[in-house]
Amino acid sequence: MGSGRSLVALAGLARLSSAQESAPPPEDARFERSALATGLDRPTELAVAPDGRVFVLELPGRVSIFRPDSGELATALELPVFADQENGLLGVALDPDFARTGWVYLLHSPPDWAGQHLSRFTCAGDRLDPASEKLLLSIPEQRERCCHHAGSIEFGPDGCLFLATGDNTDPFESDGFAPIDGRAGRAPWDARRGSANTDSLAGKILRIRPTPAGSYEIPAGNLFPPDGSRGRPEIYVMGCRNPWRISIDPRSGALYWGDVGPDASDEGARGPRGFDEIDRALAAGNFGWPLFIADNRPYAAYDFDTKELGAPFDPAAPANDSPFNTGERVLPPARPAWIYYPYAPSTEFPEVGEGSRTACAGPVYAFDPALASATKFPAWFDGALLIYEWSRNWVKVVHPDSAGRPARFSPFPGGFEFVRPTDMEFGPQGALYVLEYGSTWGTNADSRLSRIDFFAENRPPRARARAENDVGAAPLEVLLDGSESLDRDGDPLVFRWRLLPDGPVLAESARASLLFREPGIYVVELEVADPSGASARATLPVRVGNSPPRVRLETPANGGFFDGDRPVRYQVRVDDAEDGSSEEDRGPEDRAWWWENVFVSASFHAGPPPGETGEEPPGLASMKLSDCFHCHAVDARIVGPSLSEIAVRRRAEPGALEAAMRRVRDGSTGVFGTAAMLPHPLLAPEELRSMVSWILDLGEGDEKSEIRAGLAGEATLPLDGTQGSAPSGTLVLQATYADTGGDPVGSLTGKDRIRLRTRRVEAEHFSTREGTQTLESTSASGGKFVGSVDDGHTLRFTGTNLSCIARLRVGVSSAGGGGTLEFRAQETDGELLASIPVVPNGEWEGWFPLEAEVRDPGRMCDLVLLFRNREVPSALLNLDWIEFLPAAEAPAGTPFPRAEPPSPR
Repeated sequence: MGSGRSLVALAGLARLSSAQESAPPPEDARFERSALATGLDRPTELAVAPDGRVFVLELPGRVSIFRPDSGELATALELPVFADQENGLLGVALDPDFARTGWVYLLHSPPDWAGQHLSRFTCAGDRLDPASEKLLLSIPEQRERCCHHAGSIEFGPDGCLFLATGDNTDPFESDGFAPIDGRAGRAPWDARRGSANTDSLAGKILRIRPTPAGSYEIPAGNLFPPDGSRGRPEIYVMGCRNPWRISIDPRSGALYWGDVGPDASDEGARGPRGFDEIDRALAAGNFGWPLFIADNRPYAAYDFDTKELGAPFDPAAPANDSPFNTGERVLPPARPAWIYYPYAPSTEFPEVGEGSRTACAGPVYAFDPALASATKFPAWFDGALLIYEWSRNWVKVVHPDSAGRPARFSPFPGGFEFVRPTDMEFGPQGALYVLEYGSTWGTNADSRLSRIDFFAENRPPRARARAENDVGAAPLEVLLDGSESLDRDGDPLVFRWRLLPDGPVLAESARASLLFREPGIYVVELEVADPSGASARATLPVRVGNSPPRVRLETPANGGFFDGDRPVRYQVRVDDAEDGSSEEDRGPEDRAWWWENVFVSASFHAGPPPGETGEEPPGLASMKLSDCFHCHAVDARIVGPSLSEIAVRRRAEPGALEAAMRRVRDGSTGVFGTAAMLPHPLLAPEELRSMVSWILDLGEGDEKSEIRAGLAGEATLPLDGTQGSAPSGTLVLQATYADTGGDPVGSLTGKDRIRLRTRRVEAEHFSTREGTQTLESTSASGGKFVGSVDDGHTLRFTGTNLSCIARLRVGVSSAGGGGTLEFRAQETDGELLASIPVVPNGEWEGWFPLEAEVRDPGRMCDLVLLFRNREVPSALLNLDWIEFLPAAEAPAGTPFPRAEPPSPR
């Protein structure tokens, strides 16, 4: 690349730097992230098409396409790949003229050939035709040993395709220093074989110009002559270790990449500690690996047999003396990294922090003032590079100065948390698409594709509506409340209440009262609008013609405890405006009616109480924020079918998830009855997907249950053959009664639910926690325990009733500071109910019991366990279990029922 091109690029950078300095920093509150897809299988790269579709790669070989119009993530291609040793489906780029050609370029690891293939496929609709494959380039590698294949590909503004390759070298037997093992048979351990070899495509960033025929040409400006006389002509950058993510500045054509470095944590005689690099190139060059790292810090020659050190390599005149080198001995001078940092805090770039390292680079944002988009990123980002850390879970904004140096680092605005970000790209509307790998190696539920929008001006309001007394006999006065609606810009809202489908406006205030004189099933809509005309809607059903029954489990006490070897006795009361009360005695037939139509189910759930696994499922959380529960209940019909009914019917259908998503988004009628389901077009695609997934998963748990008719009776622990040794868990009793109905509402079901916990509760079966970790161990009673306990950490056990509990017993162990277990009511500063001091026994898993009296707060409340030790605030103790012991004089079991079943008729 000539000097004229470089001067033009630097002039452009000077202008961009000036624009950045004059633009105000954006407000965090104006960035919003929408999840588009989750649960991906080791996602690698993404590419955004001009029409807004997003192509997503997963390492085992799947290409998926996310459609923003439908919110669906559909499989476009299943490509056979070799997916071991970090191989697989690695990189994707769309042709610069994709809207016309439909060409998609993939870098993948073929299962029957050792190396990587760069292939072009044709996309027709939402499918990539496997028969359309054109193989452009084969990159031979070894598969004897792991690792490093990089794989990122991207087009530059001049139509050239850049392709990153790794050094394909085993790093694990070089003590974290340069892998330059030249002994016979040790080629996979010598990175000079690839990265420093001018005749190898490994450890490089290649630059080619694809042709319409499905081959490629060599553009001017690469590192070696086009005739291949001094090295492979495809090479643009050599001396890379694992340039996992690359990016091209769409204006200047500058190439950026993150190069993942070696593991040495300290300096040594053989060379420097390990560094990750963010590199930048405006022209072809050699970036040094495996002879140099960071700012050209040299490694020393090393004999792996004799352990003798040689002289340090010279960055001004590097030479490749490896016996596995098939290219030139004398290499181009080495260039220093743009940004570089070790495990430890960086002296040169303290903004990057410390810890594990996996550097990634790009994209560069090009602000377009003419782009008509309400969600494009602001001018403050213009010309800035996003860098991100797969291991440290951050994204930062780097603003270069007029000379192209990294002048200013800024945290990515918005306050978002990222879970191993793996690729990023700006879309055609100026929003940022982010791919996250998830928390661990392998398939992760928290992997996701998301989009981050910036709202420079007006943001649409959010409508929230609720109703009181929205079901009952006519006439029915319903209180409507939309006061929880909000405008994120603080603008005043206009409220409009109307009856659907096309009724007039009935009220124009946040709160309203409507009187329904005639029986019927009505749908009330709340519309809220801001002064700019942006609006949002929410709906509520109103059912007139029947009052719901009131059902109460009078015994046992909700939130209490039970013994696994003793029956739990219960008593139910029902009151219904139309059907009467179960407490009335209107003769044998009436008594028999209640005993035959009241049902009590008992289900046992091992582990935490159902629905309390530490956090609420995202699908359920989204449904609570929407209007779903206005028309549906989990196990009872309201306006629409019960959610359990939907789950049972839909799970067996092919494509059930996508079909149900369409019905919720677009609305439907006639599927489960005559009542219409309103459309929900404003739901974000992944929000919609998580909601429907939660519904379809209902009823598939492994809990055991039994159902009995009657107002009173005994529930036994519904576990096969379990007596006296119930695992830590929860017994849920639910009483239901379906009334005789009233037109047009029909029968309504009332229910009451209580839960009882086993007397021994495993510590890891908390509801929520602050701090601590759940650790596995064969010594712990449930195979796990709660550890990593520091001062101020908490465990919360929701809905606890201590009315019949006299003492608490715990199983603990401590080789640390010990401390005090404080059991408090509701909050960490709530009433102190019990205090148990823990003196260290010198073992982390030498469990021993401790016991203390507990005070009954006189109400059901959350029980908060607060760990305290202000003198030694870290590494206090481990907790295995908690046992809730009854008073010695407490009656065995709960009281017997007051009623007895009627004699058989």
